[in-house]
Formats: sequence, structure tokens, C-alpha cells
Amino acid sequence: MTAEDRRIDWKAALKAGAPELYQNRELSWLDFNDRVLAEADDPRNPLFERVRFLAIASSNLDEFYAKRISWLRQLLRTTPGRRTVDGLTIAEQYAMVSRRCAEARRAMETRWQEALRPALEQHGVDVVSFASLEPSARSVLSGYFMESVYPVLTPLVVDPAHPFPFISSNSLSLALTIREPRTGMERFGRVKVPQNRPRFVEASPMRFVALEELIAAHLDVLFPGVEVSGWSMLRVLRSIEIGTPGEAAEDVIELVEREVRRRRLAEAVSLEVTGTLDPDREALLLEELDLSQSDVVVCGGPLGLADLHQIAKLPLPDLTFPPFTPRVPPTFTNLTDRAMFFNTLHGEGVLVHHPYESFDATVVRFFEEAARDPAVLAIKHTTYRTSADSPILQALIEASMRGKQVAVLVELLARMDEENNIDWARRLEEAGIHVAYGDPGKKIHGKISLVVRDEPAGLVVYGHIGTGNYNSQTARLYTDMGLFTTDPTICGDMLRVFNHLTGLAGSVDTQELLVAPESLRSGIERRIRREMEHAANGRAGHLIFKMNALEDHDVTKLLYDASQVGVRIDLIVRGISRLRAGVTGLSENVRVVSVLGRFLEHSRLYYFANDGQPEYFMGSADIMKRNLDERIEVLTPIHAPAHRQEVHALLELLLEERRQAWELRDSTWTRDPDVDEPGIHDRLIALPSSAAR
Repeated sequence: MTAEDRRIDWKAALKAGAPELYQNRELSWLDFNDRVLAEADDPRNPLFERVRFLAIASSNLDEFYAKRISWLRQLLRTTPGRRTVDGLTIAEQYAMVSRRCAEARRAMETRWQEALRPALEQHGVDVVSFASLEPSARSVLSGYFMESVYPVLTPLVVDPAHPFPFISSNSLSLALTIREPRTGMERFGRVKVPQNRPRFVEASPMRFVALEELIAAHLDVLFPGVEVSGWSMLRVLRSIEIGTPGEAAEDVIELVEREVRRRRLAEAVSLEVTGTLDPDREALLLEELDLSQSDVVVCGGPLGLADLHQIAKLPLPDLTFPPFTPRVPPTFTNLTDRAMFFNTLHGEGVLVHHPYESFDATVVRFFEEAARDPAVLAIKHTTYRTSADSPILQALIEASMRGKQVAVLVELLARMDEENNIDWARRLEEAGIHVAYGDPGKKIHGKISLVVRDEPAGLVVYGHIGTGNYNSQTARLYTDMGLFTTDPTICGDMLRVFNHLTGLAGSVDTQELLVAPESLRSGIERRIRREMEHAANGRAGHLIFKMNALEDHDVTKLLYDASQVGVRIDLIVRGISRLRAGVTGLSENVRVVSVLGRFLEHSRLYYFANDGQPEYFMGSADIMKRNLDERIEVLTPIHAPAHRQEVHALLELLLEERRQAWELRDSTWTRDPDVDEPGIHDRLIALPSSAAR
């Protein structure tokens, strides 16, 4: 706490909603990415995993530029003096964030050049320059260049007959100075590094040259008869924001497709260059890209470190986390027919925890069994992000072909997944599936599915509610939970949610589910206030929230209020935290931890002690304004004692974690780098299914 903070009257600050209460959203996210980058420094991680963390941090930062820097630039043009809840103006934020991003870029470059690249060399994996190769290796790579790279390249020169080329987002380019031999006039030249070729080319076993260096070594082939007097690398990042279709249209897909096409031409937000760029060339680039000098990030290279994923995938198992096979829960084993499969979901239902328990053997199987079961009459499903080869959507197509009634809510505006979702929407419609897109003003982010089955006692509705996307690929890397249930009240609520989404009714009334934007915010805030009442009356108040982000300032303020009256608050927040933890006079009773490691912590879990009658919820929503007010989100209560016990045990393990945990003290994240014990991810991998329960 600073001396200035010690002079703050926190009770008065809370009453006034003072900006000192809140961390800046953008800076808090950059703090998160610094924690990811710290994993690349951590010698306790296998070497390839450290390289992978560096690639992830670089990819994250690219996305931050495309989303948040883009957002700040837009506001900078219209309302630079506007202040956000933390008291910073847009202009102040833009300056601070731009500086932090440039520092982060250079820090990543330093990690690669000074730590990871030398460490790889010690393990026999070399990333070297083309010039350092022996003649025989250069000859081999020259042959590869002529056969597999040269035909793909398009050398470009800017002159009166050749306009400045469009530079697409995230692509690498060689920026060249071309001198005409007759006139001596210098021109700007550009060669785009093809993204459909491996970024690192193998010159000999486990020895690689960057593709751009290979291209640079053969510029005489691309520009014969002219002098290339200098070259450097450049990369442009562009906004990925697209408009929300607001106009009436018969085909929403066409509107979204048009917006996605526009994205390719979106405004540039950053120019990264290596070395010294000729001043005339730089001035030309800034003019054509509509950028200023402050938008230029000068690096030593290489650019685009997200491509290091290629190195991290090399077949050297001693340099990676040990492989593991997800468990199949006992409930899903030894089932000889489909009736047995669905019967296992009766009663208290089944709670599954991915990736420790197999997504394919549980969730995917749920849809595959439903598609082939003659007793199943209908299936309803939401999809936000999924893979290009989704086995779930394939099963739904099969179900439709078998005559079942299938309805799928496809969120076309799932950012960066729009094209994949458009493709799936068309394939689903061609299979006769009823495809709906919901309200264009509210993204469908809830993870819910229903199967309606005709059984001897009558129709039974089977529900699945998850914390993560229906995606078999990310389910191996993200920690998420899913609940299978036949609870008639919960499934009845889910039916009302689906009817609301397909029929676009004015609102949805539920008995047990908390659904945004109708009841989620009020349901969470009411339960926080209930804990405050317990604490104010001498009873123990306790909250545990696990989420990806705590961004909503109203809930943040309410948590401060709860701390003031003695409620104990434990928050497990992977990324953004508006809240300042453990500040005397403000948040002594609040603890915030962030767990990073082998898997991406993605599940959203909420616990309210309620004076001995605890409530547990799980679902798709973080504590962010967009989740609470601007999206379709669903949280379900967890009723079964065994499921509650499992969730509580998980929350306690996360709060007790030492190896993978960071703790927020005021506005600073710290961790113990010397803990020498297995982290929570390794410990949960090692559990047999019976122990996991």
C-alpha cells in the first residue's frame, strides 16, 4: 500500500464509489499475461513447456492488441478524456497500455534469445541462422526453397505502376529497399512470408532455420538484376472487432460473413519491425497504415513468437509434461446398451471434471448415444466455440438423418470462430436441423443441451450443463466441469431457456437456474447480501468464487462491502481482477489467487456458505458486465451431496495450492518460486476415479 493509500478513508471511498477502489481492466489483463510469461522462465517446467508458455503469452498479446488496443484507439478518437471506473482517462490508458505492450514484446524476445534458445541448444535443438550452416546444409535448404517456397512467393515493389500492397494482420513480411540499377532510385519492396509453410525449416535433424531467413538468403532469385540494399522484418496487427448485425435481414449468416470479410481490411493497430527501418520506408508504412510513430514497436526479432508452438511439438517426450490418459468415470463403464447408459444419469445425475475425466467418453458419448437411440425423440443444443471436426455436431447431423427433432443454437458472433460457426450452421441446416441464432444483441454463451427420451414411464428429459465449450480439442487442455441431470425442475428451466432462444420471447422465467440477463446478476448479488446479513448478525459468512475474470465494478464494490462486515471471501481468478485484495480498512477479509499451469483453469464455480445450508452453482458466466448483462448465460445449482463435496474439495485444493498459485496483495501478484512439490494439475491427474469422488 502506498503512503497515499494510507491516507484514504476507505469507508468514505466505498460510499462514493471512488476510483481508488478499482484496478484498471487493461493493466490487470497485462498482469495476467506477465504471469503466463513467468511460466516460460520457471525451471520447474519442462523446457518445451516453457517454450509453449512463451508462445501462448505472445499469442495472448496479439489478441490483446487486436481487441483492447483497437477499442482504446476507437475511443481515443472520440472521447479521449472519458474516464473509466478506475479514474484513468482513455488517453492515459492508451499511453500506459501501449508502453506496457511494447515492454512485454521486448521481454518475450529477451526470454527467447537469452534463455530458451540457448537451453534448447543444450538439448540438441538448434534454431540457427542460414549463414551459419555448412555448405551442404545450405544446399539442401536452397533446394527446399526452390521447390516448396519460391512458387508461393510474390515479390512486390511500390512504384507508380504498383500501389502499396495490403498487409494482412499477423502476417510476417520482409521490408526491402530496392535500388534500380539504371537510375539509382530506391523503392520499397515487400515479400510476404507464407503462412501455409512451416515457420521453422529443418536443415538437419533437430536443427532449424526461420523461414524468413531462408527467403532473405534468396532475394536475388526473387529480384534478379536489381540491388537489395537492405531488409528488415515487419508485422502488422489489425483490429478483430466486427459489427453486430443490427439490420433486419432474411439471412443473418450473410450479414456476419460480410462483417468477417470487412475484418480482413480492419484498421491497423500496431507495426512491429526488427532492426533499423529506413526512415523513408518507415514514413511510407505509417502513412499507408494510418499509424503514428508511437504505434511502432522495434524488436530484435524474431517476430511472431506464437509460431514457437512448432518447436514445442517436436517429438522429445523428456522435454514435455508426461502424457496422461483421461479417466473414464465408473458410471460410464460396462454399459452394454443405450438404455443402461441413460439409466445411469437418473437419480443424482453425474458430475464430470475435464480433462482429468474423458470428454469424449462422457459428453461426446451422450450425444452419440442419443443420436442412435430409437427412444430419443428430440435433442436441443447450444454451440459457441467448437472444432472444425466436431464429433458432437456430427452426431446431431446423424440424429436428424434418423428422424429425430434437432434444434441447435449457433452463436455466429463467437469472436474469431465466426467462419467455423457459419460453416457448421450451413451443414446443420442442410441436414434438416432447425438452426437458430438467438438475439443479435446478446451472444449465446451458455453451455446447455437437452435430450428428450420416450421411456415406459413417460417422456424423460436429460440435461447437460457445462462450464466450458462443447469442444473435444480444448477439453483436453482446459479444466471444466459438466453436470448430467434428469432433475425435472432444472430440465424444465432448460426447456424454457431453449424456447426463449428459439422463439425470442420477451424474457425467461426460471425456478432454479440463474440466467443472464434476467436473473443471474440479481441472484448472485442477493446471495452476497445474504452472507453479509449472516456476518452482521454474528454468524459466519463465507464466499468462494472461481472464475476467469472479476471485471464488473458493481459486484466488486459489493464484495468490498461484504468484507467490511466480516464476510470471508476467497476468489480464484485466472485473469482480470478489478478488486484490490488484503488492503487494510478495505479488503482485509478478501483473498485472491490465480492458478496457472499445465491446463487453463476455465471452470466457473460459486459457493455461498448460507449459515450451514450452503449453495453451489456452476456454469458459463464470469463476473464481468458482459456476462451478467449482455449475454445469455446459465448457472445451475448443484444439489447432490457427493457433487457438492467434490466441488468443495476442488475449491479447497485450489486455495491451498502452493506450486502453481499466485496471490494478489493489494494490486501486486506474487508467488513462491521455490516450492518443490507437485502442482494441483499433476495431483489431480494422478488420482484414480474412485479417489476423485
